[in-house]
Amino acid sequence: MGDEQAVAARAVANGPGEPGWSVKRWPATVALLACIALYVILPATLVVGPRWLVPVVEALPILFLTFGHPYRHPQEPRAVRWMTLATIAVINVFNLASIFTLINRMLSGHVTNGRQLILAAVVVWFTNCLVFGMWFWEIDRGGPALRHTSDEREIDFLFPQMESPEFAPPQWIPKYSDYLYLAFTNATAFSPTDAMPLTFRAKALMAIESFASLATIVIVTARAVNILTA
Repeated sequence: MGDEQAVAARAVANGPGEPGWSVKRWPATVALLACIALYVILPATLVVGPRWLVPVVEALPILFLTFGHPYRHPQEPRAVRWMTLATIAVINVFNLASIFTLINRMLSGHVTNGRQLILAAVVVWFTNCLVFGMWFWEIDRGGPALRHTSDEREIDFLFPQMESPEFAPPQWIPKYSDYLYLAFTNATAFSPTDAMPLTFRAKALMAIESFASLATIVIVTARAVNILTA
């Protein structure tokens, strides 16, 4: 593992497509930790299982991936990518469960505190943006380890800089922040506004995010405002 880290660290400054091209993991780590922090402040009625369960289940693989494999590169073990995907999936499942629980309790009349309802809606909505930003970052062209290499997969998202490279910096490549912005605009407008999805998996993920965002904003927030103004 030490040799792998050393090779990736020496190559992190290489340009796209060059031998040893690698990407730092820390932006995704920060996003995952933010998801955990948001889950911790959720109202107790929306927490699935013990409150410590998700932070512990998520923190262990995050720490292992961050310190054991701080760089994404074409030579990374396949297990590392699957562990990354599994970590994102767990957060996604728990957040969707929180949204379902929130709507179910609201429709059954168990939620009458408008301020608590708005707080819960904000938390799950922001978590939704963060987690789908990670999905987009991880799936596009085979993930950050393969993008802009000879082994990259088909293009999942078409960014404006790819259509008009004359308006982008030389050798521009999308970063996690670009995928996070894509997730934010999709969750806000319920449709692509920046990068266009090209593959079925990209469209499916965007549809799921839009549906979760729509349920949170339209149903939950509208009910919270109704309670507060009643």
